[in-house]
Amino acid sequence: MFEIEELMEQTAKIRVIGVGGAGGNAVNNMIAANLKGIDFIAINTDLQVLETSLAPQKIQIGADLTRGLGAGSNPEIGRQAALHDYDAIAERLQGSDMVFITAGMGGGTGTGASSVVASIARELGALTVAVITKPFFYEGKKRLMNAEEGIKELRQHVDTIIVIPNDRISLVVEKGTPLLKSFTVANNVLRQAVQGISDLILTPGLINLDFADVKTVIEDSGRAVIGIGSGNGEAGAVDAAKKAISNPLLEDSSVEGARGILVNITGGIELSLSAVQEATALIYDSAHEDVNIIFGAVIDSDMTDEVRITVIATGFEPKKEKVVLEDVKTWRPKPSVQLKLKAKVEHTGAERVLSKTLKSMPAEPLPTELMSYDDPYDMPSYLRKSE
Repeated sequence: MFEIEELMEQTAKIRVIGVGGAGGNAVNNMIAANLKGIDFIAINTDLQVLETSLAPQKIQIGADLTRGLGAGSNPEIGRQAALHDYDAIAERLQGSDMVFITAGMGGGTGTGASSVVASIARELGALTVAVITKPFFYEGKKRLMNAEEGIKELRQHVDTIIVIPNDRISLVVEKGTPLLKSFTVANNVLRQAVQGISDLILTPGLINLDFADVKTVIEDSGRAVIGIGSGNGEAGAVDAAKKAISNPLLEDSSVEGARGILVNITGGIELSLSAVQEATALIYDSAHEDVNIIFGAVIDSDMTDEVRITVIATGFEPKKEKVVLEDVKTWRPKPSVQLKLKAKVEHTGAERVLSKTLKSMPAEPLPTELMSYDDPYDMPSYLRKSE
């Protein structure tokens, strides 16, 4: 006789890491929106900000370096802080199947620490996605160029990256919209990017998409575009598809040229085959001629005539490098590390140990410019208050 063994249902372990102030705000927004099936972690050098986070897990980094007072808008301090607490970060990420890293680029902790967190996640075998924002133009050249350098470094350590320029917010909000409400729009885009991908994995469907499907499209794919659209009525599916393949808030707002696309269509019990065909045909025609499309469908009895479509597009041709302005002194991560760290982390599901050793280099004092604050907004808050 055959014995039927009871199999435990296994789901992908998904973690969202908010790095720095903006990343922490994004995580708070996701928690408030009640995203399910996701573990949230906040990482910061600023202890006061970290203590207000809604994240169940919090990691203070660089306490000895910053005394819990923040990175002072200096990415190198943010990076060194993350390296100081490499082991603590690795321990929390152990066993992750997928890791989202969300941060605001241009400041200190988010810009400097995000690439360190990403490298840890990938070395642990996790599919790693960065969803980040770029600063407003009026924040100045230095912050903008630091953001570009931070993004350039981060790209090397993630499977894919989704970039949201804050300047695009003005395209979707009315003139005179309160500042707080405007930032909520940006946080909602960060949330939708994470939720759009995680829902594909965690929500069972009529035509099911799983973690393996998502990994096929996202792994080592470079930059990505994610779009979520909805429509109602007879043309609801087509309307939803049009909105999904053109997201004005993203740096790359079109799926044109994409070689890999995930499409998930959610509708009510009356969702028709012809509507699905028309919507997917529109998406197919907008992508590269050799595009690989993976399609999923979910029937939601609570939806009547509404159709919601999520599109994740990857496999674009690499962009040309932007020229860094000569007259602006930008941050670049140092090739040498002034710390000696060893991190041994067991990888769940396999009997192997990750050993990470950063060799000791000759100690170099931090450049004096790190402690010179020509711009008052580069100064840590505790110093500004003392003046």
